[in-house]
Amino acid sequence: MARRRGRGMNATGRSRGGGQFVPITHDMAASPAWRALPGAALKVYFELRRRYNGGNNGDLSLSLDEGARILGIGKATVARALTELQAKGFIAMTRRGRWYGRQASTYAVADRPVGRNPPTNGWRAWRPGPENHSSVPLRTDGGPDGAATEPRG
Repeated sequence: MARRRGRGMNATGRSRGGGQFVPITHDMAASPAWRALPGAALKVYFELRRRYNGGNNGDLSLSLDEGARILGIGKATVARALTELQAKGFIAMTRRGRWYGRQASTYAVADRPVGRNPPTNGWRAWRPGPENHSSVPLRTDGGPDGAATEPRG
């Protein structure tokens, strides 16, 4: 009796193609830091995390130009996303890039060890501050005394 194989299996019974995946743990996905990330930052995080191969954490690079081309967003948006990911503790810059020599900055993802150092998991400590509660920016032209005022409805 021949063994029936599923649709996506090879001769050894393993799934075909697909290869690696990008794991997002439940505690990370449920964290306030993850839920506060905008869509562009998620795209940049997935691209950086996709480049991790098990031994190269701390040497993950994504230039602004490459990120914009691959992800279909602007260079300034990639730069903002990288800054936000660092501020929320998902990534850490390990080496600043240089314009001369055209070298991109390198990063480490916080959920994996770097060399012999354990993962930092900095995203666990992030909490939204009072400045993060409003999605509408305050007006900066101010009222009579020049202070910021609440947005008008």
